[in-house]
Amino acid sequence: MKNLKLRLIVMNFLEFAVWGAYLTCMGNYLGAAGLPVSWFYVIQGLVSIFMPTLMGIVADKYIQPQRLLGLCHLLAGAFMLSCWFMGYSAGYGHEITNKGLFITLYTLSVAFYMPTLALSNTAAFSILNENGYDTVKAFPPIRVFGTIGFIATMWFVNCAVLHPDKGFFFTVSKSAYTFQMTYMQFFVSAVLSIVLFLYTFTLPQCKITKKAEKQTVAEMLGLNAFKLFKEKKMAMFFIFSALLGMCLQITNGYATPFLKSFEAIEKYADSFAANNATMLVSLSQIAEACCILLIPFFLKRFGIKKVMLIAMFAWVFRFGFFGLGNPGMPGVLLFVLSCLVYGVAFDFFNVSGGLFVDKECRDPKIKGSAQGLFMLMTNGIGASIGTWLAGKLIEGNLCEWVPVEVDAVIDGVPTKEVVSYLLGKTDMAWSTAWFIFAGFALVVAVSFMFLFKYKHVRESN
Repeated sequence: MKNLKLRLIVMNFLEFAVWGAYLTCMGNYLGAAGLPVSWFYVIQGLVSIFMPTLMGIVADKYIQPQRLLGLCHLLAGAFMLSCWFMGYSAGYGHEITNKGLFITLYTLSVAFYMPTLALSNTAAFSILNENGYDTVKAFPPIRVFGTIGFIATMWFVNCAVLHPDKGFFFTVSKSAYTFQMTYMQFFVSAVLSIVLFLYTFTLPQCKITKKAEKQTVAEMLGLNAFKLFKEKKMAMFFIFSALLGMCLQITNGYATPFLKSFEAIEKYADSFAANNATMLVSLSQIAEACCILLIPFFLKRFGIKKVMLIAMFAWVFRFGFFGLGNPGMPGVLLFVLSCLVYGVAFDFFNVSGGLFVDKECRDPKIKGSAQGLFMLMTNGIGASIGTWLAGKLIEGNLCEWVPVEVDAVIDGVPTKEVVSYLLGKTDMAWSTAWFIFAGFALVVAVSFMFLFKYKHVRESN
């Protein structure tokens, strides 16, 4: 079919652009609005435990995947638009009064968004297969445009400004009104979600395949995969997956508030890294896209266990570089290195872990459920617990949100703006937090090295 790959590229671009608009920078706004940053990432992990499975059942039996993808985005966009409207109604720099309603609306939005990550893959695979494409060769170049979409909206909300007096413009200078600091990031996400809903009507239809075998409720929900815990090797792997999963969302939630906090320090107030935190963090996604290309070589050369171990130690460096760096020279290079090693930390474990599950799960009937269990332990249970504990440490003990009057420049005219920053209660508060996270990752890595037994058999050329 004409331009089929291009149409799927647009779908993937929009799919992840929706997420990139707020995932790494919403902490800047939430803290200023009097909302608990960590809980918004915990919510994302909790809904990931059950919503993708439920929507997967619907897509298997009742609604074509591309139609369900669109409906989920319509609902996710509508609820996200409601979050934006609550922020808009409260006004710039003001707390949300009805916090419970805001959290509820956000929960409903991500509850319908998270299943679309799998539904977009299902739709793409189905369309490619039905049109005679080899998905192994055709899908990766399509999927990489999802990462590009994520990065594109990160850059957009980093630079876009909607000023009460000056209107809409772009800047890389300090401003309290950039989208990365305000509720406008939710507006961008909502609009893109609704655009994708409309776009799904242009996609080819995906056939619903009726399964001949009747499935039990446990099989439909993927619960039968839990029997893998009876095997010591698999049980150990899933436990370590949850432990490493505790690291996954910490920097998504707190990297940009950390970097933006340097604006309150006179020495670094006008530095590019502090003023453009979301753009700097986007290097992590760029590294992620590049590191995918390295995985086949590393897997063949070192094997699954060593590649997973490399990922674990990469998390140590991810946090450690944040703890040691600053926006000046040469300190900012440590921030850049932290972003670059993220590609290794994230990709190497997720891909090698998925391959391990596929190789070691002997029962073909539960291979799909086993992959779901892997995602449950990492992105569901692990990420939820880890982000919650990180929030307790950072927002509950080491740091606090403080409104600060700062110097800004709008259209070349000096002005004053009030920005809320997550500032450490002591000079070493932020560094202490990052070193604690690095220490935890180090303990997990060393424990995995000695406790997880898995022998690599080198492939012959």
